Amino acid sequence: MVKPDTLNLVIITGMSGAGKTVAIQSFEDLGYFCIDNMPPSLLPKFWELVKESGKITKIALVIDLRSRAFYDEIISMLSGLDNTNFVTTKILFLDASDEELVSRYKETRRSHPLAMEGRLLDGIKKERELLGEMRNRAQLIIDTTNLSPRQLREEIFDNFKSSDNPVFHIEVMSFGFKYGLPIDADIVMDVRFLPNPYYVPAFKNKTGLDQPVADYVNQQPATEQFYQQFMALLKTALPGYKNEGKTSLTIAIGCTGGQHRSVALAERVGHALQAENYPVDITHRDLTKRKETVNRS
Repeated sequence: MVKPDTLNLVIITGMSGAGKTVAIQSFEDLGYFCIDNMPPSLLPKFWELVKESGKITKIALVIDLRSRAFYDEIISMLSGLDNTNFVTTKILFLDASDEELVSRYKETRRSHPLAMEGRLLDGIKKERELLGEMRNRAQLIIDTTNLSPRQLREEIFDNFKSSDNPVFHIEVMSFGFKYGLPIDADIVMDVRFLPNPYYVPAFKNKTGLDQPVADYVNQQPATEQFYQQFMALLKTALPGYKNEGKTSLTIAIGCTGGQHRSVALAERVGHALQAENYPVDITHRDLTKRKETVNRS
């Protein structure tokens, strides 16, 4: 049995409408195993499964007042966690002004969990009273009154991002246009204008992963001009994607069959971005596909 040294548990709680949905999505992007209101009776069994697996080391648990019994029991559960060396617990409390919460509920036309048949403001005030103890226990309180969802994500990233789990990830993919565009691509580049190694007999049955083919593609003057301009574009765009809160980006480079030109350039671009300290995966969607009825790659 492999046991983790420490399980990092983040309790996400706070006022209804203060941003818990945005928060849990942010923790998912940070690599946390996220749970939304697990019944307290299942928690002891869940901790045991976590310890036995040794694979889960970061958990984010959302607690709100959709179940009053859940909230009452979670206080005693937290007291028990404080006395164990296995779990390191941090409570994140999300708050906002009464006026802002009222405005958000009016905008979404949702009912407050404590004001299903009464005044919205009364439900908010009652919730503040019930959450008083949890707020006092919190290690981090974020007031979202004047924060946009993107700003809240940035605040969470700043406080919980770890060096072993980069937030912004890039996938560089090669593909063949004759097999269709990749539907998950954010940036698509067409390199079918470059000289095609397929028509060189020695390269026809090779791919862009073979060094002679890669050299043929990259030594073309048109390739070098394209590569320099494309990398300049990426160096300008990538910081902007990160600043806007995007956590992953797929760059797709396509030629006709996804065998030669796109493969060679995907490798070159991917390794160049890795050298810039971006976490990058390089994949080749259509590398092993061949349609004999189409005589070019």
